[in-house]
Amino acid sequence: MPKDVVIAKKQDEVTQIAEEIRTAATVVVVDYLGLTVSEVTDLRKQLRDNNAQMKVVKNTILRRAAAEAEAEGLLESFVGPTAIVFSTEDAVAPAKIVSKFAEKADELTIKGGMIEGKVATVDQVNELAKLPDRDGLLSMLLSVLQAPVRNVAYAVKAVAEKDETDDVA
Repeated sequence: MPKDVVIAKKQDEVTQIAEEIRTAATVVVVDYLGLTVSEVTDLRKQLRDNNAQMKVVKNTILRRAAAEAEAEGLLESFVGPTAIVFSTEDAVAPAKIVSKFAEKADELTIKGGMIEGKVATVDQVNELAKLPDRDGLLSMLLSVLQAPVRNVAYAVKAVAEKDETDDVA
């Protein structure tokens, strides 16, 4: 293959990865060395089921993509065996899945990441993983919104029951 074709393919890959970094709600950078093929397959399946994906990319391409995406803070994470996990839809899912998987598989380590366009430390990624997922947050919001209505309904019911007991007496 001619050298200029190879360079063009690599530049296309850099551009694609840069766009994925730019548009991702969350990017988690991990070291996967030591995971078995079945463990990697299981991790990828869990991610895919939650609209996230994992890509193993050469560090040189990741560095160029991060620079192109203006995410230079990620550069120090691109050392050794590296994979990036990201989702454009859910900010919590990638961190939650990777963190939970890392608890079971000691070989998987989180190196860092990006949350909503801001570079994040390992601790920040782990804190994000502790948050409820999107459905859990929506459920909590719904409970908060329903509470005042429920309290008013209880108050009206109590007044109505009191009036009924007053009418009987």
